[in-house]
Amino acid sequence: MADLEKIKQRIQTKFGNEVTDAVIAHNELTIEVNVDALTKICLELRDNKTYQFNQLIDLCGVDYLDHGVAEWATESTTGTGFSRAVERDPADKQRITEWNKPRFAVVIHLLSTILNQRIRVRAFVPEDTMLIDSVIDIWNAVDWFEREAFDLYGILFKGHPDLRRILTDYGFIGHPFRKDFPLSGNVEMRYDAKQQRVIYEPVDIEPRVLVPKVIREDSRYE
Repeated sequence: MADLEKIKQRIQTKFGNEVTDAVIAHNELTIEVNVDALTKICLELRDNKTYQFNQLIDLCGVDYLDHGVAEWATESTTGTGFSRAVERDPADKQRITEWNKPRFAVVIHLLSTILNQRIRVRAFVPEDTMLIDSVIDIWNAVDWFEREAFDLYGILFKGHPDLRRILTDYGFIGHPFRKDFPLSGNVEMRYDAKQQRVIYEPVDIEPRVLVPKVIREDSRYE
């Protein structure tokens, strides 16, 4: 913990307002940086002998839509539960924690194999452009991770040499890890025997509402 605190203080002193937040929780350090300063700070974390974060472990997108909002009051309904496919009134949503930050973020996990240290870097992406600088020139292992974040969240990485979908099919519509993406998707595909090819059509699956898992007391497990 003492080492993490030193890293936190050094980074905050070096970059000032370009580091908007730095938190140590569960023995892990997370620094939140301005999107315009991401590559500069990542270069410092890699090249400075104090840090030497020479390996990128992961990069992912995050969608904070309705973050801190609860739909289901499960603690007060464990005795009765819910009927299947119950329709919820949006007005029933309860805000548990406040959230005043942008909706989308990129999170990078770094490892120093030299000093045996880890750090998490988070940068929020402007929702009007969905554009953030690629870090592929710093850690080339990020290639497929950035393509995955583009595919699943629609985040654009400036400077990436081959930014295209990696998990979804050609012609896929939308970004399936966004919280407002429909459960059944937008289109479905099937083989048309007459045309002798695969065709895409609007999805015809009936929408359904997920039911939360309700845990009730059971004397068999005491």
